[in-house]
Amino acid sequence: MTPSADPAPPRPVEEAGTRALLDAFSVGDPDDTLRLGDVFNGLGKRSFGMLLFIATLPAFIPIPGIGGAISGPLTILLGAQLLIGLRKPWLPGFIARHGPTRRLMVRFRNLLSPWLSRLERVVKPRAAGVLDHRAASAFTGLLLMLLGLLLSLPIPFTNYLFGALMLLFAFALLERDGRLMLVAWAAGVVAIGVFGGLSGGLAALVAEGLARFGF
Repeated sequence: MTPSADPAPPRPVEEAGTRALLDAFSVGDPDDTLRLGDVFNGLGKRSFGMLLFIATLPAFIPIPGIGGAISGPLTILLGAQLLIGLRKPWLPGFIARHGPTRRLMVRFRNLLSPWLSRLERVVKPRAAGVLDHRAASAFTGLLLMLLGLLLSLPIPFTNYLFGALMLLFAFALLERDGRLMLVAWAAGVVAIGVFGGLSGGLAALVAEGLARFGF
C-alpha cells in the first residue's frame, strides 16, 4: 500500500493569498478591534496593500460624508509614504490603535468572496518592476494621494467608484501583480482626469484639499 503524501505546508503569511489573509483576520471575537498597527506584521512588501484594503472599507459605508472623511485621509497618508519611498508603512499612534471590528471584516470578506474567487484565477506575482521600481512606486503613491483627495471631497455618488479603484490598487499590491497595477494606473488616471475636470480642475482640488487638512 502506497503511503499517503504529506500535506503541503501552509503558505507563510507573507505569501498567503488575499482570501487567506482576510480569513485569518476574521477569526476571533467578532467584537474585537483589528488594530491597523497590527495588520501589516509579517506581510513584508505587501503591507501597503493590506493597509490600503482596510483603509478603503469606510468608503463603502452608505452614509454620505463618512466614507470620504475616513478613507480619504488614510489613502493620502499611505500614498504619500509610497511617493517618498518608504518600504514599510508608518501610522501615527492614534490611528494605529484603531481599526475595523472582526465582524466588519467578515461582512466585507463575504461580500467580496465571489469577486475574490474570480480574481484569484487570473492574478499572480509578476512584473515586479511595476511594484518595486522607485519611480513606479512613487507614481502609485501619487495616484493614491490624488484619489484619496478626490474621495475626501464632497463629490456626489463617487464613494463606491473611488473605493473600487482603491481596492484595485490594494489587490495589485497584495497579490504582487504588476500587470494588475498597470490596469489600476490606467483606471486611476482616467478617474482623476474626469472627476478632477468636473470639479473645477485638479489644481483647485489640491488647494482645497490641502486647506482642509491644515496645510
